[in-house]
Amino acid sequence: MPAGVAEQRRISVGVPLPLTGPKAGFGKMHHQSYLMALEEINNSGGIRKGKYAGYPLEFLFDDTLGKAETGRKVVEKLISQNKVPIIMGGYSSAVADAIAQVCDENKIPFLSPSAAADKITQKRWKCTFRINPPASEHATGLQEFLLSGVRPRSMAILFEKTRLGTSTGEAMKGWCEENGIEVVIFEPYEPWAADFKPMLTMVYAMNPDVIFTTARLMDGILLVRQLAELNIQPRLLAGIDGTFAMPAFIQRVGMLSENIVSAAVWVSDVKYAGAKQFAHKYKGKYGTEPDYHGAQAYAAAYVCRDVFERSRSIEAKHLLEALRDTDIMTVLGPVKFISYEKYRNQNQLPTLVVQIQNGRPATIWPPEAATAGFVNPTGAWYQR
Repeated sequence: MPAGVAEQRRISVGVPLPLTGPKAGFGKMHHQSYLMALEEINNSGGIRKGKYAGYPLEFLFDDTLGKAETGRKVVEKLISQNKVPIIMGGYSSAVADAIAQVCDENKIPFLSPSAAADKITQKRWKCTFRINPPASEHATGLQEFLLSGVRPRSMAILFEKTRLGTSTGEAMKGWCEENGIEVVIFEPYEPWAADFKPMLTMVYAMNPDVIFTTARLMDGILLVRQLAELNIQPRLLAGIDGTFAMPAFIQRVGMLSENIVSAAVWVSDVKYAGAKQFAHKYKGKYGTEPDYHGAQAYAAAYVCRDVFERSRSIEAKHLLEALRDTDIMTVLGPVKFISYEKYRNQNQLPTLVVQIQNGRPATIWPPEAATAGFVNPTGAWYQR
């Protein structure tokens, strides 16, 4: 019996996630989305074709605590003790980077749905395949929109001092310089900031057309509240990675979210087959609306099944071959791993621009994906 295929004829997949610790909220949405996809997959026949047709999938979850070293140990155990043929998950960039190293050392494929730091698919790792776009490409749609619809003269860039935040902030600064947009502030901050007001005082003095931030959920909530307290009124407040489009963000800040713009890899109204159905089913099952984290995990589960259906066996060399030949549409969008420029085994996922309109995220860019037009928020984004 091959490794990863138990006597009861099923294929096990190792899924390391932050199930406890500060990133557990995101890990929970990943976990629930994986479980929902797994139930659907096995209820529809599991692996439907190929050498292992009829075999159900089994996801073996383990807790990384959101820490790189713990993630490394968890994956080493999944590979050595559970003999899983593929690793999927990881969530954050630091943990994904550690997992990628372990998988390369053991020649085990690693499917990363969410890590964003550029170097994840820029390094020497041969076994890592990433669905999520690299951080420096997360804002490409937003950049196109800014040139087309806003045409700002100046920008303040406030970025989280992490791999993701730094990569994104530096990419935006370079883009501004290439397009003649003055960067009046380029300021890093520590994650889980206690107070943005000293930094925002500088922003107030410079009065930029656009404030661009890489703020994650809790930092984004505090940032927006303090912008309103200080009565700072840019022509546009724009975020990255979908933070400002998250249902949890909108619920926490209420009308302060109105007209804020965010780059996003996914929102529930996107015109991808099955996206709305996924969001509806998730809310019905778990009681909350999913954001892009849920769509990432859900899509990854279906990519994983597709790989097993096309692979000649679950030996690493055949799984790697099948991953390289992946070409599938998911609720997150198209998934096709290619090598280009500095990247290897990277999916070029289109990025969207969404705006909060009437308390809901609406896709406003690109035009072919738009479900609503842009509402000019000048002087009004912060209204209660």
